[in-house]
Amino acid sequence: MKAINSAAKGWEAYVRTQSPELREQLLLEYLPMVRRLAVRLLGSLPRSVRLDDLVSAGVMGLLASIDNFDPSLGIKFETYAMTRIRGAMVDSLRELDWIPRSIRQKARRLEQTVDFLTQKLGRAPEDAEIAEHLELPVEEYRQLLSDVNVAVLLSLDDTLRGQDGSESALADSTPDANARNQEERLEDEEIRELLVDGLRGLPEQERLVTALYYYEELTLKEIGEVLGLTESRASQIHAKALLLLRASVRASLQS
Repeated sequence: MKAINSAAKGWEAYVRTQSPELREQLLLEYLPMVRRLAVRLLGSLPRSVRLDDLVSAGVMGLLASIDNFDPSLGIKFETYAMTRIRGAMVDSLRELDWIPRSIRQKARRLEQTVDFLTQKLGRAPEDAEIAEHLELPVEEYRQLLSDVNVAVLLSLDDTLRGQDGSESALADSTPDANARNQEERLEDEEIRELLVDGLRGLPEQERLVTALYYYEELTLKEIGEVLGLTESRASQIHAKALLLLRASVRASLQS
């Protein structure tokens, strides 16, 4: 069988035939995206995590995306699949459960503090304000950000529950091409709007790091090089940005 000349032709043929051979070709075509996402995620994780394990989990997410994608709804497959691939990797990390309980507790305390100050001040709190509330020197607070960065990164995929009992995955900010009905698509759109509003409300440095990490797909090391920061400082800013973003979206959902 000849190789697929384009993604569009590949999807058209696969949807029509459900051919195992075409499924395998689509898998091979998008494997580089899985590896790219795994490399980026690995840059935020301890050295004990293996790239091959992330890639293996990501491939399962890719296969599920291929099987469930509906190209007739008008979005790019990459847009649809990225969140699901990353989600599969994060799920595999959760199953390992290698984050110590003490780190989880610190992350939870820090998250509660950021939530409280965000609502109290009506804006993103500054480092000094968070440190004061925690009764820590600023440098110790920043070290705390470094300590909990992985836990905060994984919590981005946690479910936020609204007052009406609805659930929305914070990291799933792309349209779901297979949303079962119009109501679900409207809920997806609402979450995306909340995320955009939250990003706009971030302090400049946090907003820039977030944009470079999630949109330009740079690693934290590369972001540090671009901004003249150490990788550790870029990691701290990234962790704070996620905490601020979660606080903003949660406050909007609960209002």
